[in-house]
Amino acid sequence: MTSTPSGRRDGDTWDLASGVGATATAVATSRALATRDGIIDDRWAEPLVRAVGQQHFLDILAHPEAHPDQRRMTLGMAVRTRYFDDFLRAACASGIRQVVILASGLDARAYRLPWPTGTAVFDLDQPGVIDFKAAALAELGAQPTATVRNVGIDLREDWPAALRAGGFDPAAPTAWIAEGLLMYLPADAQDRLFDHITALSPAGSRL
Repeated sequence: MTSTPSGRRDGDTWDLASGVGATATAVATSRALATRDGIIDDRWAEPLVRAVGQQHFLDILAHPEAHPDQRRMTLGMAVRTRYFDDFLRAACASGIRQVVILASGLDARAYRLPWPTGTAVFDLDQPGVIDFKAAALAELGAQPTATVRNVGIDLREDWPAALRAGGFDPAAPTAWIAEGLLMYLPADAQDRLFDHITALSPAGSRL
């Protein structure tokens, strides 16, 4: 069994309240606070964090001033969010209508960005994470702004097959994002990830 410096081990799993999955909740917490400050607009971040219900992150939402490092984290995630949002907007402006969000966690871009008509957004993450987010957003009454294709799969497994089974068109130009992902994959899985993306990306695709 091998591990990465981040603590990942071959064959491990997680949820949104523990281990690697908790980082998705931490990022959503920062997006929620940045939204409060008017830096970004992610209206679903705070409700999703509350749905996860982990006390540590609820305490941060209630008293961010009591967590000295949180302001830096909030601003950093706000910049990162704006960067990836702008990347996807530019990709769609170029004519791309197929988007893949790898290890999407609590990302709600399929519900908050102004996608052009006909855009399909593929959310990939562990099945438990995908199922939780879809159920939580449905409970919140969130309406997607694109066609959402949820694909529950570990990225160390045959995720290209799962993606195709979910309706992905390998002949269509695609915009891919892998936000905050690579450090959580073993080295061989990082290499395979880019090999697979290359094989699934016709001319005009962006990563």
